Amino acid sequence: MTLVSILYIIFAILGLSFLIFIHELGHYYMARRLGMRVETFSIGFGKPIYYWMQGGVRWQIGWLLFGGYVKIAGMEAGEQRDIYDIEDGFFGKKPLDRIKVAFMGPFVNIVFALLAFTALWTIGGREKKFSEFTHKIGWIDPRSELYLKGMRPGDEIISYNGHSYEGVKDHVSIPMTHSGSEVEIDGFKVDPQTKRKTPFSYRIKPYPNPNAFEKDILTLGILNPASYIIYGKQTHEQENSLPEGSPMHHSGIQHGDRIVWADGIEIYSLNELSHTLNDSKALVTVRRGSNILLRRVPRVRIEELKLSPEIKEEILDWQFEAKLKGAKLQKLYYIPYNLNNEGLVEGPLKFIDQEKDQEVFSKNPFGQVDQPLQEGDRILAIDGEEIHHAFQILSLLQEHRVNIVVERDPKIERIVGWQLADGLFDQQYKWDDLREVTSQIGISKTPHPAGNLYLLNPVVPKTQKDFSLSEETRAQMQEDLQEEARSIDNIEDPEKRAHVKQLYETRSKQLFLGLPYIEDVKVEYNPNPFRLFYKVFEEIWHTLKALVSGSLNPKWMSGPIGIVQVVHDNSMVSLKEALFWLGAISLNLGVLNLLPLPVLDGGTICLSIYELITGKRLKSKTLEKLIIPFAVLLMGFFLFLTYHDLSRLLSHWSPW
Repeated sequence: MTLVSILYIIFAILGLSFLIFIHELGHYYMARRLGMRVETFSIGFGKPIYYWMQGGVRWQIGWLLFGGYVKIAGMEAGEQRDIYDIEDGFFGKKPLDRIKVAFMGPFVNIVFALLAFTALWTIGGREKKFSEFTHKIGWIDPRSELYLKGMRPGDEIISYNGHSYEGVKDHVSIPMTHSGSEVEIDGFKVDPQTKRKTPFSYRIKPYPNPNAFEKDILTLGILNPASYIIYGKQTHEQENSLPEGSPMHHSGIQHGDRIVWADGIEIYSLNELSHTLNDSKALVTVRRGSNILLRRVPRVRIEELKLSPEIKEEILDWQFEAKLKGAKLQKLYYIPYNLNNEGLVEGPLKFIDQEKDQEVFSKNPFGQVDQPLQEGDRILAIDGEEIHHAFQILSLLQEHRVNIVVERDPKIERIVGWQLADGLFDQQYKWDDLREVTSQIGISKTPHPAGNLYLLNPVVPKTQKDFSLSEETRAQMQEDLQEEARSIDNIEDPEKRAHVKQLYETRSKQLFLGLPYIEDVKVEYNPNPFRLFYKVFEEIWHTLKALVSGSLNPKWMSGPIGIVQVVHDNSMVSLKEALFWLGAISLNLGVLNLLPLPVLDGGTICLSIYELITGKRLKSKTLEKLIIPFAVLLMGFFLFLTYHDLSRLLSHWSPW
């Protein structure tokens, strides 16, 4: 941990302590104003590390800074006199006065939140990534109900359950807080060519996120928002050079290029790009009648296919001509079509496993480019490499080369206004230019750009272990792999262990382009302070409802350590971000303290209202019996949250 990081942790703790201080200061101010005798003002719990006396009040700082209290005369049980007989004590005053004192702490936090959001709005709001507030979908789970209903990357989400979509957090929080019920999703299906929008409305039940290690992380199927994928620079002074052995070395990519298309797919997110690199499909240029088409065709092992003796003999001849004699025929890649010596498609091939047949020839293809080949199609090129002899088809299928189109000099260094960002995202390049530049794949030896779109040289993605690495780095990777294997073996739940193992194995085989730094476009996010206040309050309210209904596991809430981590992480981004989170946490403190639990300010208010209405006072022993159990429960909940905060923190620092 660097010195800078330690300083930010200190600032984060001080920020949280400040919010607690102003909360207790609210209680203190109102108590003194109403003639109550304040005995102690403490920031933090536990044995004081420093204290002083002033104005008859003991001011102190406890060693555990995550909390604080104001002790007013007559508040502690066990005093010799009845608490109601202490005239300058808390319970010696009228119920209305007690309500004022109890309410003033949360009120100060709520007011501070509004002031913080107003200050943020005045200075221009926060600088955020485009992906955090775009309505556009970046990647969708191919096994989800939304996918089966035809939703794809580039489509837009307008609202969840009738509430306007506010940002990427909605994709996570909505399914997590509605696990037991369907969620109404409204939006637009967007035609990538014409940008025409067709409204849709679906009701979808949340289900376990296939990419999450924990089974109770839920999703509706939308796994990522859209984003720009720009080969950027980490600093203005120094450009990032491609790592040694990077597949992109001879591709022709330049700093500032934005990846917009890969192997027939418009790319809306890094997840979609990764899926395209790893789905093992060949980009095939075919002639169909008088038309030249691009199609993505699955590359499968020959051992998976049902081959007649004649077809098998034909492929053996191609293997010989392609000089692939050293490889076993069954392990070679092929496509699930019967081809003749001229590269003409004579029909599909069957799989040994019928489920594989249904998977490859899916009734729900990802897009037009994934439509199956037809009888009579002639293969002209594989992955952009022209075919002159039929045996070249077999040869070229053994290595996956990816064709990528980039937008060069897109002039999108900054977009002002998050509300305009989606429209500008769609206007960066023209569909006709994309069609022109991609129509040259497998046809032209020297493809020319169209507009500001350029076709890069084909690249062969690699796994991380295939990059040129120093001995020290390889040794560290090996150590990390062993540690990860031990972590998996230590998982007690066999179902979870199998799931995590599968995720790990998939990720270890993942292919990369070897780009050292990808950046998204920044937008200015600056809603008015009342809108921001309402949005944060709405999130608190939905979380509380989900906790009460049982649809949200409380382990996903943040305790003191988690709060410090959030402030720390966002302080390192910018002071504006830190200001927002101080305001948001202050609002959380204010609202949560108003909950009607005896140990919280809200409980004190409720008990005082009861006395105000009925005229009946609760006995000291009764109050004690009410407060102590809730205090124990609150402390237990505090420890529970702290445990999970630490678990997430350690997981964040682990090789995972």
